[in-house]
Amino acid sequence: MQLARLSFSTLRRAARALVAPVMMAVALAPTAGHATDADPVQLGYAKCAHCTPLSLTPQYATGVKLTAVPFNTGNDVLTALLSKSIDIAQVTYLHYVTALDKGFKVVAVSGQINGGSRILVANGLPVQPGDWDGLKKLIMEYKKEGKPFRVAASRGNAQDIHMRGAFLTHGIDINKDVQFINIPNPSDHASALRRGEVELITSVEPFATQISAVKAGKFFAFPYDQAAGKLTNLIVTRPDVIETNPQGVLETVRAIVKVDELMAGNKPLFIDTIQKVTGLDKEIATGAVQNLDPDYKMYRTSAVAIAKMMHDLRYVNSDVSDAVQKNLDYSFLEKVTGKPKAQLGY
Repeated sequence: MQLARLSFSTLRRAARALVAPVMMAVALAPTAGHATDADPVQLGYAKCAHCTPLSLTPQYATGVKLTAVPFNTGNDVLTALLSKSIDIAQVTYLHYVTALDKGFKVVAVSGQINGGSRILVANGLPVQPGDWDGLKKLIMEYKKEGKPFRVAASRGNAQDIHMRGAFLTHGIDINKDVQFINIPNPSDHASALRRGEVELITSVEPFATQISAVKAGKFFAFPYDQAAGKLTNLIVTRPDVIETNPQGVLETVRAIVKVDELMAGNKPLFIDTIQKVTGLDKEIATGAVQNLDPDYKMYRTSAVAIAKMMHDLRYVNSDVSDAVQKNLDYSFLEKVTGKPKAQLGY
């Protein structure tokens, strides 16, 4: 009887010894919703200088098969997102506000890079860099003589709203004092200035730097003295993507944060990335980087100011300030960075 009890006790201890490693393995194994459960993600981005770092996100993504898909413009990226051709999109705060104004369901999950705008004028214009009074005087002279003072941008991008806001700040009415020309592809901006098709253009990097480098136009100002400030890029997705693939969204945001930090600390890599994606030379890429600020935060107060400014400028039909705030989802950034939203721009 004693022998039987000892044998049973021994067996029980042996069983515990076998179970312990299994339980430990279970404890260390990924839980439901871990990165290994993420569905593949298609991330779309535009081919501008501050968008190009997103081409590196697949190699820095962990736990998700991430594909970075380039598009010509931010409008193309937004269209692809809304048509469900991609899952996550790099757009601008302007695209975000415009989409909400049109009733589309989009959610912002991360910032990316800010800045990237320059105002350039035709070489023959008698205005000095930063002389807004002189520019306004010249515009009024054109208006008095019945000549259109043509200003251009790619409608729907951050540079467009930066320009409109700067004009508003300096007392220039975009609807009455100047004639707006839409040039969708930023790569066409230099030739438009060179051929005399416009008097002023607000372009995006690296094309803005290229205009000065090839002497197609001359630098006038950085259009950051308005409600939008330097805010430019925003990462957005659809509610259905968040619902069905939250881990994929999380890992995409994690990759974006990694790349942002890498770009901020490694300018040569930033320059090299711009060169590879755009095909422009090192001098132009280097100049572009000086006007770019990697930043994954989402700035709520400024985003609301952009929405109000866009409404004041009649760029959108309604004031979507409330929707702008409600659709900023900081939860992914909070998980990735370990910081509360109060430290992430909220």
